[in-house]
Order: sequence, then C-alpha cells, then structure tokens
Amino acid sequence: MNAPAPVGIATLITYIATIPGANMVVAHFGAVPVGFGYAAPAGVYMVGLALVLRDLARETAGRKAILAAIVVGTVISYFLADPTLAFASAAAFAVAETMDFAVYEPLRTRGFLVAMLVSNAVGLLADSLLFLKLAFGSLDFLPGQILGKAWMTLGAVTTLVLLRRRKHATV
Repeated sequence: MNAPAPVGIATLITYIATIPGANMVVAHFGAVPVGFGYAAPAGVYMVGLALVLRDLARETAGRKAILAAIVVGTVISYFLADPTLAFASAAAFAVAETMDFAVYEPLRTRGFLVAMLVSNAVGLLADSLLFLKLAFGSLDFLPGQILGKAWMTLGAVTTLVLLRRRKHATV
C-alpha cells in the first residue's frame, strides 16, 4: 500500500483543520451575512471548504485516508467544539461527510467536477439540516447555510476549472 504524496497529506491536514476552525468561528463570530439578505453561523464557509477539500483529499490521498480523516475530523470536532455545539457539529460532520463520500465515489467515473458538485450539494444539505436542528433547534438559518456553502463549492469549482485550463494551455 502506498502512502499519500505530500500534497495528499497537506490536503488531508487542511481538510481536518477546517472542522475545529468552523467551530471556533461560530463560537467567536456567531452569525454572518452570506448574501441576498441571508445570514448563517460563521462556520458555514469553513464547512463549505471542508466539503471541497474532502473531494480533493480523496483524489490526492485515497479512499482509506479520507475515511480515516472523516473519523479524525468527527472526534476533533466533538472535543474542541463549545459544549453546546459539540454533539451537533460532530454528528453533522460525520453524517454529511459520509453522505458526500457515498455520492462522490460512484460519480467519479463521470468526472471530478461533476462528482464534486453533486456530492457537495448532498453534503451541504445534510450538514445544514442536521447541524441547525441539533445546535439551534430550528432551521431558521437554512437558506443562509445552503447559500454560504454553495458559494464555497462554486468558488472552488471555478478555481479548479481555471487551473486545469491554465495547465492544459501550458502543456
């Protein structure tokens, strides 16, 4: 079995770090604007980034590494989150990332970007519904949660498309 390349390891570490990062910004900043008059808990952008990084880490580090990272991220999320958010954050992360992974894997044959867009849509919806219900007992922030995570996914996909075009243009 081959160990992940340095870029895979860096992507895994960054992916895992987004989870406590999301919890910290929620605790420090509360709700933030996400556009079109909506707001969401501040961790929305970090979680949106986590969904994208999960897919990138899958490609650079492999299936087993990302499954282990989901477990590590869940545990870290539980132990580092504010006690009120700990269970909600860990549960939402574990469920959403597992659902994202389950959708991503079969779609990989249709292309990386297709798999990323569809799996992130599933993951961001699952994470938003579960986290908001468990953490706040309400879905009031649902439109903002979806919008904020969608911004991160669209930004990442746009960046990846531009990087691929640049790479192909220089080859």
